[in-house]
Amino acid sequence: MNNKKKITILGAGISGLATAYWLNKDGFDVQILEAKNKAGGSMETSSENGFLVDYGPNSGLETTPLIRQLVDEIDLSNEMIYANESSNKRYILRYGKLHALPISPLALIKSNLFSLRGKIRLACEPFIGKSNDGYYQSIAEFVHRRLGQEFLDYAIDPFVSGVFAGDPNKLSVKSAFPKLYRLEEVYGGLVKGMIKGARERKKRAEQSKQNAKMFSFINGMQTFPTAIAKMLEGKISYESRVQGVERRVENVEFENETWKVTFEKAGKIHELISDYVLSTIPVYEASKIFSYLDQEFSKHADDIYYPPVMVLYIGFKKEQIAQPLDGFGYLIPSKEKKIFLGAIWSSTIFPNRCDEDKAAFTLFVGGARSPHLFDIDKEELTNKVLKEFNEIMKISGDPIFMTSKIWTKAIPQYNIGYIEHENYFDRFENKNPGIFLSGNYRGGISVGDCVKNSEIVYKKIIAKIN
Repeated sequence: MNNKKKITILGAGISGLATAYWLNKDGFDVQILEAKNKAGGSMETSSENGFLVDYGPNSGLETTPLIRQLVDEIDLSNEMIYANESSNKRYILRYGKLHALPISPLALIKSNLFSLRGKIRLACEPFIGKSNDGYYQSIAEFVHRRLGQEFLDYAIDPFVSGVFAGDPNKLSVKSAFPKLYRLEEVYGGLVKGMIKGARERKKRAEQSKQNAKMFSFINGMQTFPTAIAKMLEGKISYESRVQGVERRVENVEFENETWKVTFEKAGKIHELISDYVLSTIPVYEASKIFSYLDQEFSKHADDIYYPPVMVLYIGFKKEQIAQPLDGFGYLIPSKEKKIFLGAIWSSTIFPNRCDEDKAAFTLFVGGARSPHLFDIDKEELTNKVLKEFNEIMKISGDPIFMTSKIWTKAIPQYNIGYIEHENYFDRFENKNPGIFLSGNYRGGISVGDCVKNSEIVYKKIIAKIN
């Protein structure tokens, strides 16, 4: 009778959908409440004027076999595509010029991205000792100590902007980059850990993010959540905004506790009674819902920073571009003093993004590094970004296509001391058995992290039921 338990899931992003899929596959009574009129969360794809635009994640990394399993089971195998080999090359801007990021020791020796002094400093890494508690150490402090200032400035600083749209001086190394910190914690260093850690990943059938294949779908990333939602047809209530979650005790003697979920749909208030509730919505939205159960929830939720990010998608004719399009794109270190964070060469990475004689690019603006940019008029800001982009890419003329989206709250920042929030969310679940918290503010922000964590949460729910 256990699989007759009712489970309400808040949010139809990839975290909620994937967990719902595993539960539904086991025969549980699953109901998803989604505030928007479609599934996918931040995975938004549109086709406009011959260009395929991803406004959220442009791709994922196949870091766990669960991704392929899920893709196969929802009949998406024929639509899943991997990045072109030419996109393996990634560039970093230094002194106004693009330099390929070296991916091998020989390439590092030959590279002009780092000075001789910087390369010698990198070679000292195996001789650097362990640090103190990483939860209260920034990624900037960690990298400066282990690899030196130059590597921090021209590799990690732009990398952090590319992944988190974050500030390396604020992000906790252990919360934001747990696998990186673990190399030092377990093996004593990064080089030693990369060698020995590869053996562990092989046993777990996992890939490091450096070696994992980059994937998308013929018609963009929204294809993924849309296909999962199709498998859950009839179990998702769209345009249903959750108002609150309250404890409901039906039989005090036997403590048969259930939960009342209140939500608004079509101007009316509705109620759902559930045995279990899984929240996968952004934590700033969860703050309003779970403050009924514990006022401290809001204190932690509201302290998690989500910086604003503008996604600017532009298209040109290839004949307008003098820069060879032979890579993934480029990232811009803070020291370069540019107004945007970097650019993905979207049509180089995956097919079907535009016609063969055209090129499509996705640029990122703002983030934790420069949220103040959104005080500028949007048109003025866009023109400044275009001017800088055209100079770097040696482009003549105006774009033939342009569109944009501003995410006012883009990516949760796992800043120094984030462990306090993580510990609190664990305590909250323990104090409120039957409530589970998931989403990209717990366990990683990437698509791969969310899919991997969906199975972890699924198993936690099953263990609680049993």
